[in-house]
Order: sequence, then structure tokens, then C-alpha cells
Amino acid sequence: MSRYPGAIDCDIHPTVPGVGVLLPYMDDYWQEAFVSRGIDGLEMASYPPGAPISCRADWRPAKGRPAADSATIVRQSLDVMGTAFAICNPLTGGQVAVSESMGAAVCQAVNDWITKEFLDKDARFRSSIIVPPQSPELAVEEIERRAPDRRFVQVMIPVAVEMMLGRRYYWPLLAACEKHGLPLGLHAGSLHRYPTTSNGWSSHYIQDYVSHSQTFEDQLLSLIHEGAFVKFPGLRVVLIESGVSWLPGFLWRAIKTWRGVRAEVPYVKRSPAEIVREHVRLTAQPFDAPDAQAVTRIVEMIDSDAMLLFATDYPHWQFDGDRAVPDGLPAPFLAKMLIDNPLATYPRLKENPHEPHART
Repeated sequence: MSRYPGAIDCDIHPTVPGVGVLLPYMDDYWQEAFVSRGIDGLEMASYPPGAPISCRADWRPAKGRPAADSATIVRQSLDVMGTAFAICNPLTGGQVAVSESMGAAVCQAVNDWITKEFLDKDARFRSSIIVPPQSPELAVEEIERRAPDRRFVQVMIPVAVEMMLGRRYYWPLLAACEKHGLPLGLHAGSLHRYPTTSNGWSSHYIQDYVSHSQTFEDQLLSLIHEGAFVKFPGLRVVLIESGVSWLPGFLWRAIKTWRGVRAEVPYVKRSPAEIVREHVRLTAQPFDAPDAQAVTRIVEMIDSDAMLLFATDYPHWQFDGDRAVPDGLPAPFLAKMLIDNPLATYPRLKENPHEPHART
């Protein structure tokens, strides 16, 4: 029996096996560039491939990379969970390439690969548009290219980019998201231009991994206080793999500080908590709470049943067996998180993208 029948999984990670599978989706110039440089066999793993957190043991294949084909994901995740839709968020090296043009070429190839190998093979798959955050101009071009395919329901970039996301430098990207009704997904990750901590580079992966919750807070404050949600009132932002337990404390501090120094941001006329509850959503995997009692308390402090989205983070090892949701969530809250909240966040999920009018 399916664990969560009808649920909408807002974060799964098809694995791009390497640059080699993307070459057919690139033009002649980039094919030759990757081959002549000897990097056509390059893997683009963001998680350390051999680390336990990268893939649960029973999901790891004897050969090859986990989650590298649609049939495996359907068998191990969609069918087990009873998933109605699963949003693919491929983590790709194109989003961190130093060269803007190379990054754009890889992102374009990934989007075309996802279309053929996943979206075209099972009607339950949906995807984010992967764009190069190194260049908002090129990111907008890729959004315009892929947005007509209604199976793409979101735009996704790493949370730690070149600078604070509220800056006007990124406004063309935010404008394109609002124009097409596409949420901007910020996934845990970095361009690695700057340290992920405020005190310099970390020594170990565990430090880098844990420090990302602070980066999510920084970017959220930037979007609020630089006026991004005032300029783009239809913008919706989804924090992916940010964790959840940091949010109540963040909201409390944001409200308190705004009340004291709001004169310097007169255009922020509403409490930061009101803005966050209207414009921001979080995937609920990992939930990062120790027990059911803590989960219940955190949900009460968030004070909104519309903010959390169901996600498994497949194939990353965030839970055992098929229990992708922590204990302690009230039944009505859980029902909204599994289905209603994703549908409200991603309006394209309500459409039938195979109907001719849906791709115009």
C-alpha cells in the first residue's frame, strides 16, 4: 500500500550521470569544447557520491549512480509513496561553473535531458527550470525558452549565489519568475565564490552543510528588506532543504528588529512575518526536529498551515523506510502539506500539460 497516496513530492533529485549524457543536447561548439578539454567524462555531483547521506543504502545501485533513470525513481519512490506529482530538482555543475556561457550551456542541456528522460516518460514527473545564477541575463533567456512547457513548474538556483538575492542585479530574474507564475526555488548549495560561513571557509563538509541554514536566513532578509516582494508582489519563493526549525526564531528576530529600525526601509510596510507567510514556502525535508513534541511546537510557532510542502529529498538519506514525514504533525496540517499547499504554490500542477492549449 502506498504511504502517502496523492501526495505531491516537491523535491526529488534525478542524478545527471555526467557531462557525457548531456553532450547530445549541446550544440557543436560546446560538444567540441568539452571533448577537446578532456572534461566530457566529468561527473557533476553536488553531494559527495560515497557519503551515506548522498543515497540510502537500499537505494544505491550495484553499478552506476543512484536515481539516474526514471524507472528507478518510479520504482523506489513514486510508487512506494503514492506520489501524484514529483518535482525534479537536478543538482548540476552548470549552476556553479565559473564561465557564465558554459554554465548556461550545461543548464540548457540538463533541462532538455530532463524533458526527454523524465517528463516524457512518466506523466507524474514535473521539473524546475535549471538556470545559471552567474548571469541573470542568461537565466532569463533559459526561463523564456522553457517556460512554455507547462511541465516546468519552478525556477531553481543555489541559495548561495554571487551576492544577496534582493539586490537589483537579480531583479530581471525575479521579474521573469513573476511573469510566468513560476516560484523561485532556492536549494541548499553554493557557487563557492565565497565562504558559506561569516568567518571564512569551513574545514569539513559537515560544517558547510549545517551552515546553509544561516544562508537561507540571509537571503530571506535580503529579499524582504531590499523590497523584492514590494516590487514583485506576485513572487513566490520556495526554500528547498533549508530545514524548518530555524524559522520561528528567525521570524521573532525579524519582527523585533523591523519594529526598531523600520525607518530605513519605509517601503516595507508590513511585518516581515506577514511577508514571509504570504510569499515564502519551505520543503519539509529535512524537518530537523528531535522528536514529535518538538515538531508540534515548531508548527505552532510558525503559526501558518500553508507554508510547508511535502518532500522526500530522494535519493538523499533523510529518513528510513517509507516514513518521509515526522511524527507530531496535526492531521489537518499534514493533509494540507501533502497536497493542498503544493497545489497552491505551483499553479501549473492543476493543469494538464498534454492538452495543446497548455503549452502555448
